[in-house]
Amino acid sequence: MATAAPVGTTAAAAYANLKLHITPEKFYVEACDDGADDVLAIDRVSTEVTLTVKKDVPPSAVTRPIFGILGTIRLVAGTYLIVITKKKKVGEIFGHAIWKATDFDILSYKKTMLHLTDIQLQDNKVFLSMLNHVLSVDGFYFSTTYDLTHTLQRLANTSPEFQEMSLLERADPRFVWNGHLLREFIAQPEIHRFATPVMHGFITMHSCSINGKCFDWLLISRRSCFRAGVRYYVRGIDSEGHAANFVETEQIVHYKGSKASFVQTRGSIPFFWSQRPNLKYKPKPQISKSVNHMDGFQRHFDSQIISYGKQMIVNLVNQKGSEKPLEQTFSKMVNSMANGMVRYVAFDFHKECSRMRWDRLQILMDQLADQQDEFSYFLVDSEGKTVTQQEGTFRSNCMDCLDRTNVIQSLLARRSLQAQLQRLGVLHVGQRIEEQADFEKIYKNAWADNANACAKQYAGTGALKTDYTRTGKRTQWGLIMDGWNSLIRYYKNNFSDGFRQDAIDLFLGNYSVDEVEPASPLHVKKDWKFLALPIIMVVAFSMCIICLLMAGDTWTETLAYVLFWGSASFGTFAIILYNGKDFVDAPKLVQKEKMD
Repeated sequence: MATAAPVGTTAAAAYANLKLHITPEKFYVEACDDGADDVLAIDRVSTEVTLTVKKDVPPSAVTRPIFGILGTIRLVAGTYLIVITKKKKVGEIFGHAIWKATDFDILSYKKTMLHLTDIQLQDNKVFLSMLNHVLSVDGFYFSTTYDLTHTLQRLANTSPEFQEMSLLERADPRFVWNGHLLREFIAQPEIHRFATPVMHGFITMHSCSINGKCFDWLLISRRSCFRAGVRYYVRGIDSEGHAANFVETEQIVHYKGSKASFVQTRGSIPFFWSQRPNLKYKPKPQISKSVNHMDGFQRHFDSQIISYGKQMIVNLVNQKGSEKPLEQTFSKMVNSMANGMVRYVAFDFHKECSRMRWDRLQILMDQLADQQDEFSYFLVDSEGKTVTQQEGTFRSNCMDCLDRTNVIQSLLARRSLQAQLQRLGVLHVGQRIEEQADFEKIYKNAWADNANACAKQYAGTGALKTDYTRTGKRTQWGLIMDGWNSLIRYYKNNFSDGFRQDAIDLFLGNYSVDEVEPASPLHVKKDWKFLALPIIMVVAFSMCIICLLMAGDTWTETLAYVLFWGSASFGTFAIILYNGKDFVDAPKLVQKEKMD
């Protein structure tokens, strides 16, 4: 692809080729890059990390190649080392290789588990399965020579000192998912080259051609690790102003040495609200009445303005039903804040586009056009001179910041790309991107893949409405797939998201395992009704079916039995639904009510 730009220097680069040597006393991580003699020695007893040289590695050590150190974490059995064991090349950004980490290994410092009780062994096993779950979710990316956590504009506005920093020091902490795992490495600058900052999200890159002119087109989505979690257990903001499901998406074009970038953000509605699962298909959102919303709200937008400049909020939630109070509160708070840097537009996506009227999205695009022209995009010419800066970002949201949000972001990004490609001379005057069939197919599929990645990471399934993103129209098959994904989401959100939330909290350090903790939070006694009521319901429903199939002597007798067992099954179902919060899989490690 492109020639290397002076973005990552060798001083800042992390080691790309590593070998792990294992002995009973130590882990040795050897740097195998050209000219490197460094070896990282990790003492398996004292957990001390020191720098040594290759001749100190015992010949009896068991050796294997690895592709990066994710970090260390303490569990019940002691400390564990997490390493990247497989990687897949995604492509190159300005000559820098970008990798997706596809497999990991979790290695215990302890050589035996004999010091643990049966309960501790079980707890340790659960914590390990949590780590493995997080690592199994697709979307961990890294580079040993390029800083993936920053946008082109942020990288261009840095000092020479910043360029000399290690990747670990200079990375944006919002997007380093192994920041907690690398906390001991951060304290020792001499070992920074062994640490690989890893981001979570989505990256795709394509070499494209329009009018015989070849250019690189990239899409990068960076998920924030602050207030990270799963769909129904993490909504709104925390007291620091960090929004749930916050994702920064950057679209990059590289043509003949010129680089253009357009950045957008998405994030949960930024005040204190929750939407706990309770077995209902769509739990009612609750806005907290006991806190001062403006403090967190103000902090959120202060940090957004510092990072991105002016803010254009695009709120896509329903303006009736259970979502209406959220829209009204958001609008009211923007007005109360009275900050000229923050503007607000509400667009009832479902109402406007009901009955497949997707052409009506143009109403919103027309509404945002002047604002988008004012914000512009970031552009650097082939000599490295900044031509334009992006002066502000669109902050889009719906309830989940997934399906509706992604559709709108793809339309805004296309409009920006149209302007960029014309300015760079790739598109002729009057030509439209939509008319370039080959590129349009790449573009739509990439944005649909981005939607799927973000949705799997937050909601547990692929995105809805991707048929529109891929084809430009809604299809019957797309509706069927949306129905199927909605069913899977319902199951996961109610019956497996507690575990998923705990896994993320453990991985990111929101919960730390305490070896001397008397009672493990994993052991929560279930109320008797949790087991009894579902059994009663199943038995009663089964008896109802049996009575229908094996009729009694008279129809009145059959009807009486059917009514009795039918009422029993319906009654227990109603009780279960009424007590829905007791029957869902809730997080055990961090009390989410306190976080809201």
